[in-house]
Amino acid sequence: MADGKPRLYIASIDDITSGKTTDIYFERTRYILEKKGLCNIKVRAEFHTYSLPKNYEWAVFAGLEEALKILEGKNVDVYSIPEGTLFKPIEPLMVIEGPYCEFAELETALLGVLRHETSIATKAARVKLLAWDKLVIFFGLRALHPAIAPMADRAAYIGGLDGVAGSLSSKYLGVEPKGTMPHALIIVVGDPVEAWKLFDEVLPKEIPRIALVDTFYDERLESLLAAETLREKLVAVRLDTPSSRRGSMRKIAEEVRWTLDLHGFSNVKIFISGGIDENSIIELRDVADGFGVGTSIAFPPSIDISMDIIEVERDGRWTPITKRGKWPGMKQLYRCSPLNDTIIKWGVEPVHKCGDGSKPKPLLEKIMEKGVVIKELPSIDEIRSYVLSQLSELRSSLESR
Repeated sequence: MADGKPRLYIASIDDITSGKTTDIYFERTRYILEKKGLCNIKVRAEFHTYSLPKNYEWAVFAGLEEALKILEGKNVDVYSIPEGTLFKPIEPLMVIEGPYCEFAELETALLGVLRHETSIATKAARVKLLAWDKLVIFFGLRALHPAIAPMADRAAYIGGLDGVAGSLSSKYLGVEPKGTMPHALIIVVGDPVEAWKLFDEVLPKEIPRIALVDTFYDERLESLLAAETLREKLVAVRLDTPSSRRGSMRKIAEEVRWTLDLHGFSNVKIFISGGIDENSIIELRDVADGFGVGTSIAFPPSIDISMDIIEVERDGRWTPITKRGKWPGMKQLYRCSPLNDTIIKWGVEPVHKCGDGSKPKPLLEKIMEKGVVIKELPSIDEIRSYVLSQLSELRSSLESR
C-alpha cells in the first residue's frame, strides 16, 4: 500500500505469461546464460512427481490447458499425457522441448498451475470415488483468494464432482453453478418458514428447492417445517450444523430421515455440508443423498509435481542427463488400464501385451509445436467424463480383488 490506498495483490495475465511471476534465481540463471552465449542450448524438461501424500496411490493430472496458455508463442514443443489422466509416481506427465531460455522463467508459474490444479482435482476425485453415486458439489471458494475462483471450480469439476457453486463458473467454464441458500437469508428475513416461502416465490422454478434447516431450531423440527411448507416443491433439506453443536452428524441425519418418512415425505432428500472430508463421506454416504464439500478440496494435500531437465542436446544428439535421484532420458508412458502402466524409453515399442491381448496405449503425445497448440483440446465435460471412466474402472478392479 505504497500510495496509502488498498489494493488487490493479483498478478496480471501478462505478468504470468511473460515470466514475471518467477523465482528470482531463474531470472539470474537466464542472465548468466545470455551473457555467456548459452541461451540456445536445447533441453527436454520433464514434469513428474516422485512421491504422493500419505495413503495416496494415484493422482489426477490437471492444469494442462493453463500450462499451454503460459507456453503459447514460445519456441517450444510440448508433449503431454491427456488432462484428467490418473497417474502414479515417477510417470512422465509433460515434457517441454526447446531452448532453455525460452521457458526458464516460466517454471515457477507452470509448476504453480499444475501442482495446484492437480491437487484439487485429485482430492475431488477421491471424494467422488468414496461418495458412490451420491451428488457432490464444490463449496470451497470461500477458502481461497477470489482471483483463482474459476481455476478452483474447474479443477474440482474435472476431478469428477457433480457441480460447483461459483457464480463465475458459467462465464469461464460453461458450467451452470449449483447451490442452495445461506443462513444469511433466513437470519435477515427473521423466520425460516418465511425465508423458504420467499425463496420459492422469487426464484425461477428450475432452481431446486433445497431448504437449509438448522438456523434457529432443531434440525428435525426445521426439516418437517420445510416439508410442510413447500410440500411437493421441496427437493431436499440441507444440514449444515456447525461442529460446536453437531454431536453425531450421522444420528442427526438418521433422525431427520426417520421423521420425514414418518410424515410422508420420503421423497425429500438429505444434503449435508459443513466440514465434510473423506472420513465423513464414508460415515454418511448411506444416509445422505448428497454433499457440499469445501475446505477439504480447496486446501488439499499437495501433489508435489516438479520439473527436471532430463536431456540436453549436444552436437545434434540428445544426451540423457538429470539431477541425482531422478530418471534421465525421454520416456513414453504405456497404459493397459488405469494405473496398470509401463515406463519405456522414448521411441522404443513395448514388447508386452495387455491382459486382453491388446497393445498398451502410449499416453504422451505432442500437443504443442513451436508455441502453437496442434491438437484440439477437450472440453471440461469431456475431461470430467474421462476422469469418471477411470474411477469406474479403478473401482471395479478394487472390488474384484
